[in-house]
Amino acid sequence: MAASKKKTIASEFKEFIARGNVMDMAVGVIMGGAFGKIVSSLVNDVFMPLIGKLFGGVDFTTLKVVLTPASEGVEEVALTYGNFIQNVVDFILISLVVFLLVKGINALRRKKEEEPAPAPAPAEPSEEVKLLTEIRDALKK
Repeated sequence: MAASKKKTIASEFKEFIARGNVMDMAVGVIMGGAFGKIVSSLVNDVFMPLIGKLFGGVDFTTLKVVLTPASEGVEEVALTYGNFIQNVVDFILISLVVFLLVKGINALRRKKEEEPAPAPAPAEPSEEVKLLTEIRDALKK
């Protein structure tokens, strides 16, 4: 392989990073992380206290099954299923919002696709058609 055709890892990486879809993906990941924090706060600070109140004042973060109680210098071992419930609600809300966003975007795309394209201007007749038209008109006279 000629030295001029050989790509270095640095040049291949630069080419990879320069692609638009990689940058779009990076922005999406960053925005998704920030959005996840907002939804987690909404779940933890707004919805879960309301759901807990509906279930008789239960704080879901404290729900657990203790497998080994704490003893001298040893922490307890517990299954904290309350956190799991909170994460499931978190997931359901994020999924719902993403579903609604995708549904809205798809509706906008469909609406854009349904708009009729302007009718193309009629094509000018070919030389043969023009000649035949002239012959017809001459025969009519």
